[in-house]
Amino acid sequence: MAARRKDSSPRVLAILNGKGGVGKTTTAVNLAAILSESYSVLLVDADPQASANWWVSHNAQPMTFDITQETDATLLGKLKKVDDYSLIVVDMPPALTSATLAAVVPVADYILLPTLPAPMDLSALINTIKTAIAPAGMDYRVLFTKVDSRRLAEAAEAQETLNSLAIPVCETVIRTYKAHERAALEGVPITQWRGANVKEAKADYYRVAEEVQQDWSQS
Repeated sequence: MAARRKDSSPRVLAILNGKGGVGKTTTAVNLAAILSESYSVLLVDADPQASANWWVSHNAQPMTFDITQETDATLLGKLKKVDDYSLIVVDMPPALTSATLAAVVPVADYILLPTLPAPMDLSALINTIKTAIAPAGMDYRVLFTKVDSRRLAEAAEAQETLNSLAIPVCETVIRTYKAHERAALEGVPITQWRGANVKEAKADYYRVAEEVQQDWSQS
């Protein structure tokens, strides 16, 4: 496992978007699995819908990370005091006015914002960043998800739009594959699933993990 940080507290990675249906939980579960190859990882399902917890609960295979369901804002505000892990990934609820957001953002070291590349989704995301993320001053990056492989140009244009606004965005995009849905139904992260297009689906998230860790190495 990776060495503990100098301040001995875990790194907190929050997966956040004010809108649902953007691949937030898929991103949280898959990154928790991939990053657990280098860190001791706790995945915190802070969404009352408990999608991540449901995903993992019907998995017959052992996970490489731990998971807990926690929606109490007071306890979420104390994540940095959890000393059993070197990395805590938080699957946030899709609500910008929640007490959960107010509790987690101040203690997060890094925020990843999954979003669709469509104009309306992009507009909502930019508003999220301006109102809730940028003022907090922590590192963050936008991740385009559910990208149709036949419409990669649209995602590239969306990346250029964010770059022009000085908003950090992942070079990698998460392409749409049935593999992601099948993995969730079977209760496994993409790293453990076996089936069509798994190589491509897995590669996308590994590249995202590399980009995030490169940011960490520079912070």
